[in-house]
Amino acid sequence: MTGTRPAAHGGTAAGARARGVAATVRGGWFGFAGSAVNALFGFLLVAVVTRGLGAHGAGAVFAGVAAFTTVSNACKLGADTALVRFVSRDLELTGGAGVPALLRTAVPPALAASTACAALLFLSPAPATWLLPGLPAGQALAVVRLFALLLPVATVSLVLLGATRGYGSVVPFVGVEQIGKPVLRVVLALPLVLFAPSVLTLSAAWLAPALLGAAAAWISLRRSRAAHRGGAGGSGEKRPVSPGEFWSFAGPRALSSVFDIAAVWIGVVLLSALGTGAEAGIYTAVGRLVTAGTLLQLAVRLAVAAQISRLLTAGLEREAEHLHRLSTRWIVLFSWPLFMLLAAFPATVLSLFGPGFGQGAAALVVLSAACVVNVGVGNAQTVVLMAGRSTWNLATAGAGFAAQLGAGIWLVPRYGVTGAALAWGLAIVVDNTASALLVRRLGFRTADRGYLHAAAVAVAAVAPPAFAARLLWGDTPWGAVLGGAFAVCGFCAALWRYRVPLGVGEFLRALRKGSEGKSRRASRAS
Repeated sequence: MTGTRPAAHGGTAAGARARGVAATVRGGWFGFAGSAVNALFGFLLVAVVTRGLGAHGAGAVFAGVAAFTTVSNACKLGADTALVRFVSRDLELTGGAGVPALLRTAVPPALAASTACAALLFLSPAPATWLLPGLPAGQALAVVRLFALLLPVATVSLVLLGATRGYGSVVPFVGVEQIGKPVLRVVLALPLVLFAPSVLTLSAAWLAPALLGAAAAWISLRRSRAAHRGGAGGSGEKRPVSPGEFWSFAGPRALSSVFDIAAVWIGVVLLSALGTGAEAGIYTAVGRLVTAGTLLQLAVRLAVAAQISRLLTAGLEREAEHLHRLSTRWIVLFSWPLFMLLAAFPATVLSLFGPGFGQGAAALVVLSAACVVNVGVGNAQTVVLMAGRSTWNLATAGAGFAAQLGAGIWLVPRYGVTGAALAWGLAIVVDNTASALLVRRLGFRTADRGYLHAAAVAVAAVAPPAFAARLLWGDTPWGAVLGGAFAVCGFCAALWRYRVPLGVGEFLRALRKGSEGKSRRASRAS
């Protein structure tokens, strides 16, 4: 673990710890709300598209979405994560004086890369016919060209939102990526399903919000810079970050981010190419569900990254470790119960997407088990990145993706949706286990007494009633309702009983202070 300054004295360290926890709680709370909206409208979009086009047509739409998301994340070149780290670092050292230079370093290469990829996709028919073999060649090419047109816009938008996260606020990212775009996609898709349902029109409904998202990202960044203009930096070294230093961090992150996003979507692509469009649609629904289970982890990751970077820059390693342990405890406490409920009633939950989706029940159980490992290590990858070890992150993400791709090529033709889930689950376990070991090497402890209490409460309060209801009433709506109700009651009782070792008081104090601070600022403004 590295810091650029000697550790601060006790009072400063305690204040930095409190500010870090408060910022994480407030940002995580808003991020969780945004993630919930994202998941809800993501479910609605999948339901609208699948009911409008059927599993086959939906598989074609989401295969295009998968390719677009993977390519746009590749074209960021890791600049968004680098901006989170270096903007927060610059604010700590110089008060934000180096941010304009950081933006000039980050944005033009990402724009150039995305424009080049868009031109290639627009001019070459080969990717379209490979990605969408179930569509006529002309229609497939039209869909891919539509995605290519908005690729540079979406890519630059994500880079700019990375800079806003570096300022310590998750509001712009959550507002654009987790609330604005998902809601607009459903609003646009609904009339199209009723009056003009096709793969091309619904792909356009998914893409169109990117234009408004880019404008909102730019405005948010300008406001963040204006709010911090003239701010005082710390007393540490004020040497600006060179382009070489920036890209030596961003380069490995560029590759690892491709592996991260490809891990989510490669199953859809493999099923579309090696299986059937219907299987790709079912797998997309399963992926939506397990992604919903990681809502809190994602929300905390958005809020905690800049805080950990700031603390490490200030030399406050113990405070950064405390923030990681505390956030992991909350993630485990509130995420594990959901995965246990998904594993207990997979067919019932999948039936919400329509008839035929229950075939993904085994895949949902597999991925729920793998995601217990994922959330169990907290945001280990974020700690590794904010400590400046992007090459370590690349190694773990690459190992996981290699395992997933190799297993997927062998398993998907034989076991379909379940095979794709087994391959993704293997990648999740490999990546997260390796990241947890690297975090330990950095000197961070993830598990402590509070973590063990959180794990015990999550398992003991939820698993017995959920699986007892499954045995008594089966994987049915009635069983899911009763099992979920008993599990919630048991969880709430255990949460109250062990509120002290779980750190519930610290969470509520941080949230209350944040609300009081907002009220004072509103009073001054009025």
